[in-house]
Amino acid sequence: MAQYTQNKEELTQQKAKKFNLWLGMIGMFMMFAALSSGFIVYTAGGIDRGIKTLLPDAFIYSTILIVLSSLTMQLAYVAARRTQFSKQKLLLIATILLGLGFFCVQLYAWGILSSRGVVFVNNNASQSFIYVFTGMHLAHIVAGILVLMRALIGRMRSIPQVNNVFRMDLAALFWHFLGILWIYIYVFLLLNQ
Repeated sequence: MAQYTQNKEELTQQKAKKFNLWLGMIGMFMMFAALSSGFIVYTAGGIDRGIKTLLPDAFIYSTILIVLSSLTMQLAYVAARRTQFSKQKLLLIATILLGLGFFCVQLYAWGILSSRGVVFVNNNASQSFIYVFTGMHLAHIVAGILVLMRALIGRMRSIPQVNNVFRMDLAALFWHFLGILWIYIYVFLLLNQ
């Protein structure tokens, strides 16, 4: 009976953690929706407003990296479910490296924008929105990489399989959300350049 109670408590905690993750992702989505609305309202205010520059090609490369990282994350999750621990570990490391690559390419894109005269603080707030969108997303990428590292460390410590799969489930859900969110941001900026 004590074993059943413990498992029931763990299940309740896991459901609560997953619910909190969903709440966090909904909050993030709402924040980016509000930023999108702010951008649209600002640019509708006059002909002189708008991004008025082409987005750097580096954003295409970062999009490729985030899509590849989503693929490796999904494969790592599948490996975890199949108890293929060495494969899970390798794919998690690949996902982390791709995430770090995404981060670096985004910073490189900022450098390109800056060299084109698109700086964070300027007379055209539309251009500043590029930094706000990408900067907020990068902050979430850092959080995602920390979640991935936690899943990797848990695997290296040989946590119980049920906990391993649960951590991987949360990590995959969050990482896929970040990938979808980036695609939304990129397409939104492309359509408004």
